[in-house]
Amino acid sequence: MKHPSFRRGEGGGAAVLLLLLGLLLTVPPPALADTRGKLTGKVVDQNNQPVPGANVVLVGTPTGAAVDPGGTFTVLNVPAGVYEVRVSAVGYQTRLVKGVTVSSGQTTTVNVTISETVIEASEVVTVVERPLVDTRMTSAIAILNRDDIAALPVQSLNDVVSLQAGVVDGHFRGGRAGEVQYQVDGVSVNNPYDNSSVLQLDKSVLQEVQVISGTFDPEYGQAMSGVVNAVLRTGSEERYEASAEVFAGSYVPGPAGANDFPHVKAFPPALQNYTLSLSGPVPLPRTSFLLSLRRYQDNGYLYGIRRFVPENTSDFAQKIFRPTGDNEEIALARTREWSGQFKITNRALGDIQMSYQAIGSIGDANAFDFAYRFNPDGQKTQKRYSLVHGFEWSHSLSPELFYTVSVRQNYFHYTDYVFEDVLDPRYAAAGVPRGDANYELGAILQGYNMGRFEQKTNTFLLKGAVTAQLGPYNLVKLGLEGQASAIGFGAPGTLGGVVLDGTHSDIYLVPDTLAQNYRTYYPVSFAAFLQDRIEFTDFLVRAGVRLEYYDARSTIPSDLENPANVIEGAPQSVPVTTKRKIVVAPRLGVSYPITAGGAIYFSWGHFYQMPGFGNLYANSDYSILKNLQAGASRYSVMGNPDIRPEFTQQYEFGMKQEFARLLGIDLSVYYKDIEDLLGVEFIDTYADSRYARYTNVDFGSVYGVKATVEYRLSASIAFSLNYTFQNALGNSSDPQETANRASAGEDPRPRQIPFDWDQRHTLNLSVALLEPKSYTATVILRYGSGSPYTPAVGSGFGAQLERNSSPKPAWVTVDLRGEWYPQVGLLDSYLFLRVVNLFDSRFSNGFVFATTGSPYYTLTPPADAVSLINPGRYAAPRRIELGIGLRY
Repeated sequence: MKHPSFRRGEGGGAAVLLLLLGLLLTVPPPALADTRGKLTGKVVDQNNQPVPGANVVLVGTPTGAAVDPGGTFTVLNVPAGVYEVRVSAVGYQTRLVKGVTVSSGQTTTVNVTISETVIEASEVVTVVERPLVDTRMTSAIAILNRDDIAALPVQSLNDVVSLQAGVVDGHFRGGRAGEVQYQVDGVSVNNPYDNSSVLQLDKSVLQEVQVISGTFDPEYGQAMSGVVNAVLRTGSEERYEASAEVFAGSYVPGPAGANDFPHVKAFPPALQNYTLSLSGPVPLPRTSFLLSLRRYQDNGYLYGIRRFVPENTSDFAQKIFRPTGDNEEIALARTREWSGQFKITNRALGDIQMSYQAIGSIGDANAFDFAYRFNPDGQKTQKRYSLVHGFEWSHSLSPELFYTVSVRQNYFHYTDYVFEDVLDPRYAAAGVPRGDANYELGAILQGYNMGRFEQKTNTFLLKGAVTAQLGPYNLVKLGLEGQASAIGFGAPGTLGGVVLDGTHSDIYLVPDTLAQNYRTYYPVSFAAFLQDRIEFTDFLVRAGVRLEYYDARSTIPSDLENPANVIEGAPQSVPVTTKRKIVVAPRLGVSYPITAGGAIYFSWGHFYQMPGFGNLYANSDYSILKNLQAGASRYSVMGNPDIRPEFTQQYEFGMKQEFARLLGIDLSVYYKDIEDLLGVEFIDTYADSRYARYTNVDFGSVYGVKATVEYRLSASIAFSLNYTFQNALGNSSDPQETANRASAGEDPRPRQIPFDWDQRHTLNLSVALLEPKSYTATVILRYGSGSPYTPAVGSGFGAQLERNSSPKPAWVTVDLRGEWYPQVGLLDSYLFLRVVNLFDSRFSNGFVFATTGSPYYTLTPPADAVSLINPGRYAAPRRIELGIGLRY
């Protein structure tokens, strides 16, 4: 498949950029991405005649509109939420419509009939039911509001996302990890180092979550597989609200788990969570605030015994082991975190809304390392600190035109080591980490883990759009966004070690690594988009285009055959500045009603994304190749900041139908053509040596079928099912896979094989029971047919069969949540029970032995002796949580 030359940053791309920039300079300052919705509808009397001049107001807000002569109204710039809409007119009875849900970037239609009256009459109240399917969607979008999320047996944003159709272990519709754009209130919170989210959001701060797994509008960029937009709560100007929640939980494995997890106890609780939230007005005109705090800790279900301490002095030469620990049971995979949100909003300037918001967290954890099961104090600690904060300005210039402006800083700092100071004397006192194969299968008995890594990202973003309703049908949005980052990473000093004799060893700092291993890079990106939402009564079109500009602001060697300038007589290599990349991404979506409650839809689009800069910048000066010997091969991959953006073209076609407000069906098929993925090429030098280097060589394709069924058996019982069939193929699942195959002596030539996450069948079924103000109960069953693995027959050279040629076992898990609502004075209270993995399943797409395809047994027990006793190969056991919450 060929694409225009400007996609690769050449030729006409600059002209396109200049033209679009000229257009954008004629509009107000840059604005926020789409976090607001549109409310529209028609107001008629009992004779179905328009009621011009009627007033439509969203209760509790200054937002509203007047009905035009044709009886229609449009309200723009509506924050996501559930509203009461009051419709009134002189000589007519006032009607209050409750339960009107407005979602980010979507249009909600409410048609109202009001009756004439000659005397003052009481207000007529009606309640709107959300449709089971939204026939005005042009692709696969799941939208969950605060009440939807509260009823699920989930705790975090990631838990919510994992329940959606087309999502398998964090992979959206067969794409690689890191191909999803995570946003908070419409602005990216992705870390450009690896394209992961810098925030881990608890459900207590969520107002709405949108999960877009199909094609998406041009306002969303730097993503190829999906978008997750989390809209956070805000405070009320009219009343104070307070809430608190406390829960504790324990891991409770079944009878078989007593051997798998021997140190897990039901009491004291392994997991604790405390949440406090306060919101309301402040003593300033039309100003509100929201403050939320959370403390979370989890000791996990994987434990070790402190039989030894890092400074232990066993005699390994004589095999004399001296346990000096206290034999205390120690959690090997614990987590501790403080997090919080603060937001203040002012609407005192009429049509202008200003707000400042900060979301932050600080925590530490231990990644499970089975080797340290008897020396747990020798493990590294992972610490992470994140802060996302900024200002937003929203201004309605008229009922048909508004703009918003957002300025944000995303800061993320991660460290992974035992001691911050590389010269900490405790490293030397403990010596090199050591064990003995004859004692507990080689467990590490002394020493600290000497691995060291640090990553820091400081990103500033300016983002936004101008939105205008042009006539009755066209909602047009024009936007800009810019991003500048400082990305630092590396080992803050590298430690080496040597064993001197059976008892003593020496730890030393590898020369020149204290400053050279950690480096900072400064990439920038810019984007502009134009989109039009054409909304006829019986036809919807979403069309637009996005232009993206990337500049890695780095260098690469001019001569790749002598990159480190160590080959005598060869041409000298000099640093060459990386090229700027410009791409243009058109997108189109269409929805066409075919029945009163049904529609067919189609969408198509081009999607681009720069790979994580951590891979692109690592070893990108190639100085590490100065020691590459003539005729040798180096398989550790060199960086390449001159990479082009990765590319995906996606198609989707589907139909939706609702039957009698009881049953809704959404069925679609999709196809993705994936090109220019980050992969590995091999470069031959003038000295006949060879090294691996990142470039755009990997590829893949995905096709699938998605079906969603919503069924309301009654007002108290509802079923929801989503099923995905998917076939995801490509030449490699990981950018380094080609180099790894070559290093292992395997055939590195490209061919299409299943991706590691190619789970053919995925099903999520939920059943909800609801009795308002009394109780709720939700059960979720999840089924997966198993992702692929590479089987082996015997051992030695050639023992492995074709990569990913067999499926892992199918798996099923069941989660549940139940709530009961007792009244405590003026407080609304609730008690809840949550059980994750109710039937204590041992397996869900995890580790399997290559000789059997099972996590439970192997055909080569001696070779797999350590894995057979390692509980980390299993899924988490059943977890039971009990909690209480209060709301005022």
